Amino acid sequence: MFSDTANKIFKEVIDTYHVINSVDQPFINAYDKETSLLEHLLYRKCWIDTVQWHYEDIIRDPNIDPVAALTLKRKIDASNQDRTDMVEYIDSYFLSKYKDVNVKENATINTESPAWGVDRLSILALKVYHMNEEASREDASPQHQEACRAKLNVLLEQRVDLSTAIDQLLEDIAKGDKYMKVYKQMKMYNDDELNPVLRAQNK
Repeated sequence: MFSDTANKIFKEVIDTYHVINSVDQPFINAYDKETSLLEHLLYRKCWIDTVQWHYEDIIRDPNIDPVAALTLKRKIDASNQDRTDMVEYIDSYFLSKYKDVNVKENATINTESPAWGVDRLSILALKVYHMNEEASREDASPQHQEACRAKLNVLLEQRVDLSTAIDQLLEDIAKGDKYMKVYKQMKMYNDDELNPVLRAQNK
């Protein structure tokens, strides 16, 4: 199943990141783009999400230097763009894979594309990892650990459900029962022509 591969790679990424546990560490993709394209894309996608997760932790420091916070905000903006780009790359992979499928006349479109489901699955892997950390934290109170274990169980159940839904969607697309489209996100705030503040500065 596709979700088994995705969840395995996401765990691999998150475990690898936490060996050094720094947003400034170099990125090395464990999968070759030419021979393992889908795995390559999934690994890159989860790495972006993992670094951004920790960016979000850092920027919430109430004592952060304002200049450092602005620099970090720029990194988060760039990361969000990278994240969106990777979703579109993964969807393009699926579009290519299923391009020759005979779509049935009564086929329907899903509320989200496969890759946006993958995006949620990647974030869910991070939630599972960090909630497990909290549930196991020795300096936390028993009440905190118990509450986090309960939340972890919900996250694990959610991962099973989301994995099943993604696999079902891909199966339906492969059989022609559903079809997919890729809509470019057309984010406006990074565009010099569409963001009025940036446009004014370029006049």
